[in-house]
Amino acid sequence: MPELPEVETVRRGLAPVLEGACIARVEARRPDLRFPLPQNFAERLSGRRVEVLGRRAKYLLATLDDDATLICHLGMSGSFRIEADEGEFRPGGFHHERGKAAAHDHIVFHLDTASGACARIIYNDPRRFGFMDIAAPGALDTHPLLEHLGAEPTGNAFNGELLAEMFRNKAAPLKAALLDQRLVAGLGNIYVCEALWRAGLSPLREAGSLSPAGTSLDADCLAESIRTVLGEAIAAGGSSLRDHIRTDGTLGYFQHSFAVYGREGKICAKPGCGGTIVRVVQSGRSTFLCPRCQK
Repeated sequence: MPELPEVETVRRGLAPVLEGACIARVEARRPDLRFPLPQNFAERLSGRRVEVLGRRAKYLLATLDDDATLICHLGMSGSFRIEADEGEFRPGGFHHERGKAAAHDHIVFHLDTASGACARIIYNDPRRFGFMDIAAPGALDTHPLLEHLGAEPTGNAFNGELLAEMFRNKAAPLKAALLDQRLVAGLGNIYVCEALWRAGLSPLREAGSLSPAGTSLDADCLAESIRTVLGEAIAAGGSSLRDHIRTDGTLGYFQHSFAVYGREGKICAKPGCGGTIVRVVQSGRSTFLCPRCQK
């Protein structure tokens, strides 16, 4: 599933076309994705102007000129692509053909852009695990999809002190706590593994063992590692594992920087460590770590 950096990369790819554009009409080629589309979905969006395209955790949020918000989640295999009247907009030379079959083009937004051009944004989803909803004006913060989300790991308030306080007295494994969207919103399996490796912390240790910031470096180091890994992944355009593709059709490149994820049996890249990356299973998910340097 695309994680926070992939969703942020998609947001940045869509924003220049979508922000300020008027949605001339919407084609909903089926009544549902993972869940049924909202009642009168196409009618409620047609004629509206997109004021800003934001992100909360793994959700894309398009704020409209009537203060309603279109909420989009990519699920396992959802993606957007941009097409203009003169042809498909796919700059870059490293292309991945996933998401091109017209049979999986489920939603089409026909736009009159802020520059006066016409464009289309197509939502393609072979597995249909993604979904869309519309939050009524003033109701975004209390929407069931968003109201229980935890701290945004790219936000200014995210630091070691906050992390240590959230995890205080929690017996759950550290990785499980980081994946709990009610605590930290937007983190997924890949970047949690990478951040824990950078911080030298084992995903198996109790979350409550993180000492408060100011008395130990653990919580501060982990918070900084999370922010750094996410920042680098966003700058690299995300990670192209299986289905992920950017809006311009090119691959993300952060997977070439993985230190532990998917590197079972490889020598740890941390200078002077010499350990071997292992894979364990936690709650049905693969966890990659170096037992020698992650404690």
